[in-house]
Amino acid sequence: MFIMKNIFFLLLPVWLGCSCGTHNASVKKQKNSVQSYDSIAGSIMYDGEKHLANIRQLTYGGNNAEAYWSFDGSHLIFQSDNRAWGVGCDQIFILDPYTKQDSMGFRLVSTGKGRTTCSWFMPGDSTVLYATTHFASDSCPQEVKHSGRYVWPLYESYDIVEANLNGTIVNRLTDSPRYDAEATVSPKGDKIVFTSLRSGDLELYTMNIDGSNLKKITDTPGYDGGACFSPDGSKIVWRASRPTTTEELNSYRSLLEQNLVEPTQLEIWVANADGTVAHRVTTLGKANWAPAFTPDGNRIIFCSNYKSEKGFPFNLYMVHLDGTGLEQVTYDTEFDSFPVFSPDGKKLVWCSNRHNGRTRDTNVFIADWND
Repeated sequence: MFIMKNIFFLLLPVWLGCSCGTHNASVKKQKNSVQSYDSIAGSIMYDGEKHLANIRQLTYGGNNAEAYWSFDGSHLIFQSDNRAWGVGCDQIFILDPYTKQDSMGFRLVSTGKGRTTCSWFMPGDSTVLYATTHFASDSCPQEVKHSGRYVWPLYESYDIVEANLNGTIVNRLTDSPRYDAEATVSPKGDKIVFTSLRSGDLELYTMNIDGSNLKKITDTPGYDGGACFSPDGSKIVWRASRPTTTEELNSYRSLLEQNLVEPTQLEIWVANADGTVAHRVTTLGKANWAPAFTPDGNRIIFCSNYKSEKGFPFNLYMVHLDGTGLEQVTYDTEFDSFPVFSPDGKKLVWCSNRHNGRTRDTNVFIADWND
């Protein structure tokens, strides 16, 4: 679940960095660098955003993304490469989105080593899930570049772990020699879905909450990733590429051999939680990704640049599971993505380039949801 912001600059997804400093694995609280809205260029709300009210910015500075709710709806877990917090590349933090802005603290819950991604609360909210490269090295993995193409790195050293809120890893859930990441947890608290390259293709897998009963649930050439469950745990939604020509398939496989994927042609898919009855929801073209179910489970909210001439902006859209009723939700001039509803359906959290002082910073925002 990487970030696609600033694709028009042909940047890698966020989470770039050099070497990662060492951190004590115990809980660390980081003070937010508070700035007034008036001092930051850029709108915090755009015309047409009728579903959003009382928007608040929760982070300032660096790249902050993939903020997901705890089961009880009291906290968010997210990844950040904010150098002001003492990290060299993305690490996992939690925050209380309801604490007053001027007293907000961020708690480091990853080890501070390697690079991390794709975090989620586990049932009971006393442990968390994320992917990390630190079993291979304490340092951030080397930046990946690919001339002339926008690609995401698929670090072979990513494995999925469970950690307590003191930052101590209590369970290593995957241990394959290929990429394992993009994990999310079912609201039922029984299953995890994640993406792996262990078969030689980017496929979705499920496992029990303790890592047992591993099952591959997709089996079509192309990238399957960024999956999450419906509110009742009965379905999954994800992003997928489906190379249709020999040239496209060869290009896709050539990049996989280099542990890379080009995420410029993605559509939204839905299936039962076991992968059966899979069907494509969108046929928009370009990049449609970061999907999540609406609270009633009847629609999907996702990020897309299908209206964009130059690859940007990315905005949020909603659509019914059968692909009808497409509706634009945000009207940002650059980037909105990673939408997710609170467990009670009253709040929406997403990540955005809005209101960032004309920098490339991506921050976490929260708003009341008007259906």
